[in-house]
Amino acid sequence: MSTAISPTAYNYKVVRQFAIMTVVWGILGMGLGVFIASQLVWPELNFGLPWTTFGRLRPLHTNLVIFAFGGCALFATSYYVVQRTCQTRLISDALAAFTFWGWQAVIVGAIITLPLGYTTTKEYAELEWPIAILLAIVWVTYAVVFFGTIVKRKTKHIYVGNWFYGAFILVTAMLHIVNHASLPVSFFKSYSAYAGATDAMIQWWYGHNAVGFFLTTGFLGMMYYFVPKQAERPIYSYRLSIVHFWALITLYIWAGPHHLHYTALPDWAQSLGMAMSIILLAPSWGGMINGMMTLSGAWHKLRTDPILRFLVVSLAFYGMSTFEGPMMAIKTVNSLSHYTDWTIGHVHAGALGWVAMISIGALYHMIPKLFGRAQMHSVSLINTHFWLATIGTVLYIASMWVNGITQGLMWRAINDDGTLTYSFVEGLQASHPGYIVRALGGAIFASGMLFMAYNVWRTVRASDPKEAEAASQIAVVGAH
Repeated sequence: MSTAISPTAYNYKVVRQFAIMTVVWGILGMGLGVFIASQLVWPELNFGLPWTTFGRLRPLHTNLVIFAFGGCALFATSYYVVQRTCQTRLISDALAAFTFWGWQAVIVGAIITLPLGYTTTKEYAELEWPIAILLAIVWVTYAVVFFGTIVKRKTKHIYVGNWFYGAFILVTAMLHIVNHASLPVSFFKSYSAYAGATDAMIQWWYGHNAVGFFLTTGFLGMMYYFVPKQAERPIYSYRLSIVHFWALITLYIWAGPHHLHYTALPDWAQSLGMAMSIILLAPSWGGMINGMMTLSGAWHKLRTDPILRFLVVSLAFYGMSTFEGPMMAIKTVNSLSHYTDWTIGHVHAGALGWVAMISIGALYHMIPKLFGRAQMHSVSLINTHFWLATIGTVLYIASMWVNGITQGLMWRAINDDGTLTYSFVEGLQASHPGYIVRALGGAIFASGMLFMAYNVWRTVRASDPKEAEAASQIAVVGAH
């Protein structure tokens, strides 16, 4: 077999930039999460200032962890995977660079405007219209770079990971543009183009699919590349991956109404959302099983490979979250769980256990390759990070499950005469120990990111720019 290095190199510069910023935004977003979790334990931490209250900082936390940390992880891995699986350079270095700087500008815009109270009030879509327009322009550019690269691919086949990334890019564009349709009345204030129950329906069509496509489909693209790569095994079933893809994107988009049970939304729409959510369990678990079974014959590697451990445990949390979600969408369960901390526990089982852990595993896999190193500076630090992340996640979600069920039961307990057994304040007092455990779990998880930052810094510092450049050379492998 002959191997030659082509003078054409992959564009690893933009991948390196997004990878480093994933770590930076992860620390800031998760650190802010710990701070606002602490505000619920010690309200004095609101400082009596409008821009440091929980209500102002909570949307900043969600935007930082979803769009800054999660978004940068998706940009980094999709640009890395599409080049390596298509064996060609990104179609435009200039457009790729624009997506990096444009995305950072959107995040900085969120950091400035959200604490000042400039918000659309739509969950996960709080950014006011000038920033929302910039985000749309950056996203369309991202689509041009990604799909343009696929069009000029050197390989005949489009690897399944790219199908998931492609669907995530297209659907996120549609969701963002439709939900952000609004009438500006000043530079930082606009009103939704929709009204009443229609506005709520479109918002949760967007809101749930921010979870369904931004935080699931994109990260499944990550899973389909990095799990087989790190395990050094082919994906368990390529046929199952294609069935998984089409079933997931067909069903997910319908699940949004389960956020609006027992509201003014028409009952048929609520029931449709519930039914689709329950059916969604099948493709979700199909994908989880496909990832897990890829380790057939390689399970022993978990003893010595903490990167693989991150990737596999993320799949376990994905399986758990995608069982819990359909269960919580059932109306009778939802009547107990909705508006309680159980929902927050469910979100973080997915966000910490699935999204963050698979992103961290993918970064640990990529960063040495991006900087021309054999491996990360310290494997033992990766191991430490793994246990901090796992313990932190378990403490967080367990405390929120206990709180949520406690709240649900206390809120609907009634006396013989029909009056409420407990006041809202009594429910809050019962929740206080759970808030302490939640803040502790979040702090443990966030502390792992500091170990990661140190490990990444030492790895990057030890790299030679020439080695890093050589790492991006395309290896053209000849036939036997």
